[in-house]
Amino acid sequence: MPMLAGFLVLAFAANSGAPSPKDIEDRLQPPVQIEGHAAVHYSLAARMAAHHVPAVSVAVIRNGKIAWAQAWGTLEAGGKRAADANTIFQAASISKSVAATAAMHMVQTGALSLDADVNTELKSWKVPAFNFPGKVTLRELLNHSAGMTTSGFPGYAADERVPTLVEVLNGTPPANTEAVRVNVAPGTIWRYSGGGYTVMQQMMIDKSGAAFPDLMARTVLQPIGMTRSEYSQPLAAGLADNAARAHRGNGVMIKGRWHTYPEMAAAGMWTTPSDLSRFLIEIWKSSRGESNRVVNQATVKEMLTILKGEYGLGLEVMGEGAARWFGHGGSNAGFKCDMRMYADSGDGIAVMTNGDDGSALAREIERAAAEAYGWAGLKPQVKKAAAVSIESLRKLAGTYNAGGTLIAVAVSDSGVLTGAVGEGGKVELLPESESVFLPMTDGLPTFKFVRGADGTASAIEFPGGKATRVH
Repeated sequence: MPMLAGFLVLAFAANSGAPSPKDIEDRLQPPVQIEGHAAVHYSLAARMAAHHVPAVSVAVIRNGKIAWAQAWGTLEAGGKRAADANTIFQAASISKSVAATAAMHMVQTGALSLDADVNTELKSWKVPAFNFPGKVTLRELLNHSAGMTTSGFPGYAADERVPTLVEVLNGTPPANTEAVRVNVAPGTIWRYSGGGYTVMQQMMIDKSGAAFPDLMARTVLQPIGMTRSEYSQPLAAGLADNAARAHRGNGVMIKGRWHTYPEMAAAGMWTTPSDLSRFLIEIWKSSRGESNRVVNQATVKEMLTILKGEYGLGLEVMGEGAARWFGHGGSNAGFKCDMRMYADSGDGIAVMTNGDDGSALAREIERAAAEAYGWAGLKPQVKKAAAVSIESLRKLAGTYNAGGTLIAVAVSDSGVLTGAVGEGGKVELLPESESVFLPMTDGLPTFKFVRGADGTASAIEFPGGKATRVH
């Protein structure tokens, strides 16, 4: 892992006593702290190395304004080009929130209907007939409750042919995902569907007659001032120079630097944390009736009203009171990111990374920011550690197979149990009991060891799965 590169600070709070990037980069926190012990904090450099993330970029919002923005690391592992606050990353599923805002702008202007049958507005492709009552509406597509298939998209490598949008929707070559279909009655359940957002993308193109990147630029990006944001897929050559390269969980760069996503509404935006912050601020101001550059207060109220699944129209909405926030996460091949905005205070954060283990890093950064700024709802859990003898721990050590993914469990000489999943690094496991252990990182479930009569583990049970001991 290269040493941390120099940074670029876009803006600092006018008050010199306000928290700064330094207050975050030395104070990263795990999801769990141990009761009765001093709180554990990590350095950003150490966690970037542990998560094999070459570059991370962060912007913090205070009272509806960008307080500061900074990047650490390099565009690619082992590279010399430092990332800066203008470095662009793939926003992955955060693209949905921005695309949803464009769709709601079209609803607001009368170009689209929230509750009409989408087939009345689709021209290039139609939702195939389904054996359930009801119709598919834009409201349901935006909320992930239209009964649509295809959760997400893996993208296309540099040497692969990229399908048209209709080929993606039909699941025909060279598309690498199944056809987008309705296989649950629309409006009955919440089920995440990038396929549904791809239907929405086609509908927006059909209604506007514009190329999707142009439509997004005209309706959302330019009015908000998101000057470092693009929906072009593949990425325009002129933007590639300061674009972060995608990396697998082991730190190896993806062949061809990154994947291409024709599913632009679902996964195709390139942007920066500063531009994501501008988007969050615009939504926040619109919710207060202070701006209507893209959508007005009534439209934002629709977007932030939970319909199903702690999800409004294009945005996650979670928490209560001072801890209520809206935002979205994102996960593309080699890119992980997150953004959230506190609905009352106008504080928020956007984090973008170029590694497959970047989601865990983003959460650690967000907890550091929460500590620095006093934000609610992001504090680590405090758990009491059980006393488990080293002899008992050694009976858990071994290799386990979870559907082809190997989990290596080991015990240190000091009596610390660790687990390594696949190519990931070792993660400390905190004992809640003789058999139940909590990972001290994000993104992994609780480990419940199945012990035999002599205490030796034969398997690890997870919510919805199981890993069997192989040796």
